[in-house]
Amino acid sequence: MDLGLGLPISDAGRLVDWARRAEALNFDTIGLLDRLVYDNPEPLVALSVLAGATSRIRLQTEVLLGPLRATPLLAKQVATLDRMSGGRFVLGIGVGGREDDFAAAGVPLTARGRLLDEQLAGLRDIWAGEYIGPRPSTPGGPKILIGAFAPVALRRVARHGDGFLCAAPLRWAGPLVRTVQDEWAAVGRSGSPRLVCQVNVAVGSAETVERARRAIGGYYAFTGRTDWGEPLSDPAQITDVVAAYRDFGADELIMYCYGDDPAQVDELYELTK
Repeated sequence: MDLGLGLPISDAGRLVDWARRAEALNFDTIGLLDRLVYDNPEPLVALSVLAGATSRIRLQTEVLLGPLRATPLLAKQVATLDRMSGGRFVLGIGVGGREDDFAAAGVPLTARGRLLDEQLAGLRDIWAGEYIGPRPSTPGGPKILIGAFAPVALRRVARHGDGFLCAAPLRWAGPLVRTVQDEWAAVGRSGSPRLVCQVNVAVGSAETVERARRAIGGYYAFTGRTDWGEPLSDPAQITDVVAAYRDFGADELIMYCYGDDPAQVDELYELTK
């Protein structure tokens, strides 16, 4: 099972340090989330900078809010990042659900599923054509992971994706994964979808863990819940959870770090090596 790190969004200036540390310790992927009306770096721009600061590690969006973006421009941006990173970019994409993001972009929230379906088909067409360049380094475009929870969104993985980005806790991820696998078989796809799972972690000082809790609480405040995404912080628990996801059959586990201390990279490496 591959291991990746989701990078904190509170201080964009420190992300190069995070990325270089992660690559030096042989993590497989670094990822960035996406919001519009929020104090976070734009992920495609930020990952482009990190691509130039690294040479091996994969670069992944988790997840890019596709419907907020015009498809031809997104296709060009993604192809450019894929080409200039030597094929290291993975497009994690989904619909999103925050009303303020869609209002700011002038996109109807209720149309987001239809817009994403059209966009995913359009991206493949553009990457296979000649009229918008550059051509991606990866034939047919980079791998696409689709983040989803609802049944209609899970079917999207089989129709348009290369894999499933599962942010659900392990205790209820099983039915989601089985639905994706059943839909994959139903449309006659060969092989199996790549399964990338995600957990929130925070290790180190009490201050680092508390900052992570506050950051997670702020990010998910729109849900009205106060218990969303409590980070794993006990070292033994993190080791056990990594092993549980390996047994579950995940192809990759992304450990998302909301606390901004880059020393966590080294600590997580020691817990998972």
